[in-house]
Amino acid sequence: MNATPVGALLLCRAVPETVRPPAHLLREPMVLTPAGDGWSVLVPEGRPWRGDGTAGGGEEPVDRVTGGWAAALAVGSTWPVLALWWDGDRAGYTLASGFRRPVGYVWLADGTPVGEDEAMSTFAARLGLDPVMDVQALEALTRPDPDADADARLRGLLAVLARTGVALPPGLGPGEPADRLRAAAGTQREAERIEWAGWRDAVRVELDAVESGSLGPWVRGPRARTLAAAQLVAGVPLLLVGLRRRSGGWLVAGAALLAQGALGLAYDRFRDEAEA
Repeated sequence: MNATPVGALLLCRAVPETVRPPAHLLREPMVLTPAGDGWSVLVPEGRPWRGDGTAGGGEEPVDRVTGGWAAALAVGSTWPVLALWWDGDRAGYTLASGFRRPVGYVWLADGTPVGEDEAMSTFAARLGLDPVMDVQALEALTRPDPDADADARLRGLLAVLARTGVALPPGLGPGEPADRLRAAAGTQREAERIEWAGWRDAVRVELDAVESGSLGPWVRGPRARTLAAAQLVAGVPLLLVGLRRRSGGWLVAGAALLAQGALGLAYDRFRDEAEA
């Protein structure tokens, strides 16, 4: 284990049955478990990021990796994804919602805010938070506070999200290293492991979810085809960004979007032919 605690959580505003299919397409081992009323959390089992969050070297910073994962999960979904991350120098979040540009905020280890103030109001609007009370609580996290370090800032963020139903299981908290997060998630009664077992298994999981209706009503018809095409269009530039930056997180995001789009178009056509 690295001397510096590095960790990440992916909070999804959807039940595990809905999160499971796109999570498989990330091709990363994770633990999936409920995280409150209408929320789930994905805990990465691997650590494809640098332990100290610094520039240089082979692996990527944790915020870049988790940002790519959040974008891949959220694009084309009806639910947002919030990536919480921390390392020895900083902590922060990235909120991905549909095809909109992700919004995020960063604090230094001692809690010093270094993000853009308007990010909090955008964050609140996209999650449907109270425009007065909740926004005031979020804005307080952007002001200097000598008694609040980076972990405390994230706990404050989670306290606001608790009003939307978020309730992280015991042991899944800001500042914990990745191995402890995995262990805590694995002890939950409803926890399940998400593991990549090849494209055939991923397709099966996706089709099972479609047939069960857990992905919602828009899996067929003109709207579904438009969504699938948009996922294909969005996936290509993300792959190019990943190749240019040598970013595993964005490469995974692009590949996941391409896979979701292709599966969506294939399923829609298959069902139309079967009913013809």
